Parts: sequence; C-alpha cells; structure tokens
Amino acid sequence: MTASLNTSFATPLPDSVANIDGPYQLHSLDRAISVLEALSESDSPLSLAEICQRMGLHKSTAHRSLMVLERSALIERTQDNRFRLGLKLYELGNRAVEQIDLRARIHPFFRRLSMQVSETVHLSVLQKTKVVYLDKVEPNRRVCMSSKIGTSNPVYCTSMGKAMLAFQAEETIEQIIAKIKFTRYTHKTLYTREMLLKALERVRRRGYAIDDEEIELGVRCIGAPIFNENHRAIAAVSVSGPSSRITSQSLPAIAKHLLSCCREISASLGMRAKKRHHAISPLLRHYEG
Repeated sequence: MTASLNTSFATPLPDSVANIDGPYQLHSLDRAISVLEALSESDSPLSLAEICQRMGLHKSTAHRSLMVLERSALIERTQDNRFRLGLKLYELGNRAVEQIDLRARIHPFFRRLSMQVSETVHLSVLQKTKVVYLDKVEPNRRVCMSSKIGTSNPVYCTSMGKAMLAFQAEETIEQIIAKIKFTRYTHKTLYTREMLLKALERVRRRGYAIDDEEIELGVRCIGAPIFNENHRAIAAVSVSGPSSRITSQSLPAIAKHLLSCCREISASLGMRAKKRHHAISPLLRHYEG
C-alpha cells in the first residue's frame, strides 16, 4: 500500500489482548502479539513502514517489537528487509496440535474410516477463514495426499471448510465470508460470495460437502462436520483421493461411511440427535441413520 501513515487505519489489538486490564497487561507483550496478528493476516511479508501504518505505531516502537520477535525466531526477515511469520510458530503450533485432546479421542474412529474407504482421511478445525489440519491417516496405497498436519487451506474451497461453515450461526457465516479473499486455484474453484452461499445450502441439505477439484485438479474430497454436546460444529472429517477413484459412482458409499463416522464421533463428544436445533436438523436426519 502507498497510503500515508494514519492512525485511523491502525489494526486494533486482538480481543484476547484488548480485554486484559490491570496488572496483567504488559504493553510490550501486547504489541508483539499484535504484530504477529498483523503478519498472520497478510498474504505477503510486510515492511516496517507497512507494519507501522497498519498498527498506528511509531517506527522505533514497532522496530523494538520486531527485533524481539526475530530473536525468538517467531518472525523472519526476508532478503528485501520485510517480515513474515517464522518457523518457530510452526513448531509451537505442531506441539499445540499434538496436545489437543480432540485428536486423541477421534483417532480410533478416524483410522477405521480410512480402512473402510481405502482413502486418506483428514481431521481439521476452523480457524478464521482457513481450516487447520490436526490429523491424517493414509491407506496403504501408492498415490497418497501431500497434505501435512499443522498446515492450512482456505475454508471456501475445501470440503471440511464448507462442512463446518455451513453449520455455523448465520451471523458467524457472514462475518467469515466477509473476510475471505477469494482466489481461483482451478477453474472449478468457488470465487464469489454468492457461489459459496449456494454451496453451503447444498451442504445443509445433504449433510456433507464436496471439494470437486476446487483447490487441486485431480483431487476430490468429501467432508462432514463433527458436533459437540451443544450442537456446535467444532471440527470436520474428510475423505480425500484422486478423482479417478472418488467418482460419482463411488461417492455415495464413501459419504455413507463418512457420515456414520462423524455421527459416532459426535455422539462420543456428547451430541444427542433428540436435542434438535433448527440450524442443524437437516444434518441430524443423516446422523440418525
């Protein structure tokens, strides 16, 4: 951006920081966290001037925060003197993923599903406008998916993303879609708000979502949500494989196994189909078998 420095463009502190008062507030730490947030929301590395502009900070103040973060490897400096998130965050994120109880509780169901469908199975959660992969089980096949635990993909062109997004509150859906920067990865990618909303309606009707080569040509995925005891979609499971194997003929059988798996996982987390809620009742029909 070429706009001049103006504090009206400053990015506010994250809610987790802005709501902290009194003796527990450390301004230098708050600023460092805000810098990380700003870098995470940018699609490309930022210069010192851009960070100052986005956050409304004086150059020397921002520079001190950047130096601390760089020494800790939480951010990295590029060859053209710009800043991006560092690999240390990836390491910490992977450790956090490994410690999540959800992953351990779901894994047995997960592995059984992979054996049933003989395809790669993923587990993910929704993080802003992306899905973050928590777990992955691959079948004994020569052609497997290249996805990695701890990485993320856009919510609008992944089956798990659409499966989770479809069953959020209407207000939450609108907030998330408003923040999406649509990119066409293939000629099949959904690239407008209207296209995505229509896709979400189809997900609610049938109970699962499809990524029909929307992020990578030759790869097709089927995803369904996992609900907790409050009927909130907290995660999703997908079955992924080459489009030559996941065809229109094989898809119904795969979807049946997937929905059964998600129904069992949701029940293990406390969801009961008899506690109907208008927002998810179409999906519960699938969950009742």
